[in-house]
Order: sequence, then structure tokens, then C-alpha cells
Amino acid sequence: MTYGSDKHRARGFTLIEVMVVVVILGIMAAILVPRIMDRPEQAQIIKAKQDIRVIESQLNLYRLDNFNYPTTDQGLEALVEKPTHGAEPRNYKQGGYLDRLPVDPWGNPYQFLSPGTHGSIDIYSLGPDGVPSDDDIGNWNLQ
Repeated sequence: MTYGSDKHRARGFTLIEVMVVVVILGIMAAILVPRIMDRPEQAQIIKAKQDIRVIESQLNLYRLDNFNYPTTDQGLEALVEKPTHGAEPRNYKQGGYLDRLPVDPWGNPYQFLSPGTHGSIDIYSLGPDGVPSDDDIGNWNLQ
């Protein structure tokens, strides 16, 4: 008993065809994987720069309301809670300027100096190594 003509028989892939596809996929993976693997570091740097921009804009609002930036001792915490030591802000925004302080993509707190060494204020991340070095990302080098 036959089940139909040769026209209707299902045709599968030969071993050679499967091997060619596997080799092509392997070559593509060898080219693309190194490019994709470099992206996480670049994404972390972009995230840190964006966080610094947000913190800087909120510090500028703080200064507009209170006529000066928080001191280094008051730190970035002044954006979350009204400072109780040092120069008390006169027109502190109810609820603060940030809900919470972000941490950099490497899990470290952002650093703050007022007055800064690069400008009126410095906001920066110590980068992937977590220590002051050439890989620091600050509001003075966001470009």
C-alpha cells in the first residue's frame, strides 16, 4: 500500500543542510557576541551620566529656592530631607527634591562637593573601580 505519490511526501533537511546552518549561526555568533558583550559597560556609563544630570538639575532647583547649594557636609541627602545642620535652607520644597538618592550603576553612592574643584559644585561617580581615578564620571565631563 502506498500513501501517495512522491510529490506529496514530506521532505526533511539533510544532515549537510543542517550543518551549513549551524556553521553560519556559529560565524554570526562569533561576530556579534563580542559587540553585544561591550554594551553593558557602555550602558552603565550612560546611566551614571543621566543620574548625574538629574541630581545636578535638582541641586539647581534647590539653589533657586534657597539661594545656595547644600554644603559638602549636608551632602546630596539635602535633596531628600531638609538639612538640620549647617546653613538651614529658608524655602525648602515640601517633600524634598528627590524621593531617594540613586546609587551609581556599580552600587556606590554618588559623590558631592560644594564648592567643587571643577566648578561651583561637583557631582560624580567613582566609576567601576570605586576609587578616585581617571574613570570617574562627573558633571564636568558629561559630553
